[in-house]
This record gives sequence, C-alpha cells and structure tokens, in this order.
Amino acid sequence: MIPYQKEKIENAILFFANEQVKSARKPLYQTYLFKYLAFLDFGCLKETGRPSLGLTYKALEKGPVPIDLYNQNITFESFEYVTDELGKFIKPKKKPDMNFFSKLELKIMNRLVEIYAQNYIMSKHISDASHEEILAWKRTWRSNPNGIIDYSLNFDGNVLKKSHDKLTYQEENYLLHCAFDDSH
Repeated sequence: MIPYQKEKIENAILFFANEQVKSARKPLYQTYLFKYLAFLDFGCLKETGRPSLGLTYKALEKGPVPIDLYNQNITFESFEYVTDELGKFIKPKKKPDMNFFSKLELKIMNRLVEIYAQNYIMSKHISDASHEEILAWKRTWRSNPNGIIDYSLNFDGNVLKKSHDKLTYQEENYLLHCAFDDSH
C-alpha cells in the first residue's frame, strides 16, 4: 500500500486538472488524466522501482487505464466529473496539496505538463505516447488485451525469476515493495 494513497491520487488529479487548464487552456479530459497518472506511476517505477500512486491499470486499446477511476470506484470531493460534447472532464474545486509528493514525483509531474499540456496535443497523441513509453502496457496488450497490467512487466526480462546478483537497484526495490505489500 502506498502511504496516503487516496490523498496522493486526489492531489495528482487536482494538479493535472489545474495545470491543464492553465497551460493548454482546455479542461483535463478523462483520456489525458488516465495517461498522466500512468506516466507518473510507470515513470516513478522506472526511476525508483516503486509506482507513485499504485493504481491498478488495464491494458485497453488506447493505452493504460486506471480501472478504479474508470469505474468510479474511488470518489473524491475536491473535484467533479463534467460532461460536454467532447467527453468527460475534471472540474477541480480547489488547488492541490503538493506536499504529498517527493522531489522526483514533482519533477516527473511538471515534465509531463511541459510535454502534454499544450493546446495542440490531442488525446490520440498522448495515447500513442503511452503505447511507446510504457513497456508493461505493450507486453500486456500483446499477450492479454484488456487484461490487468502487472508492474513487473515494465522491467527487462522476468524480474521475478532473476537471480539476486542480476537485479538492478530498481528491480530490487520493486521486489521489496511487493514483499512489503504482501505482508500487510
């Protein structure tokens, strides 16, 4: 379990919603939100061996989708979903509390906004980028379309079967993270 997981998820959503409006001058539509969150989780996984938010993703055709948010199994009071002619978007009710994030997480989040919060970036662009950047989505999509994405698939080879002396720092940290989660 990620400490303060729900609060981190909520504040990440608020951050991306506020920044999307400020930078791209358009609301944060659901597709963009899902890709931002996946990039954050898998970006932190790649750097540290631990996802930032720990969301469960499905490998859908348009890329990774955080299934609990998609199905609205998690509710938040700090924003609402609004639907217009272009789809469902996030309407924030307050500013995010950025104290829930590490310096690395903040760096990744700000970089994502720099790249994707542009008025000329369409949902197809960010979806295509998630196909290219997130190895675990690619591997899951190939073998089990619409299946749950296993974070371990983002590492080269089978991290679960590597000998201890062959593990990278990130892979070792990932295995420790998994062991800790299993014990709770």
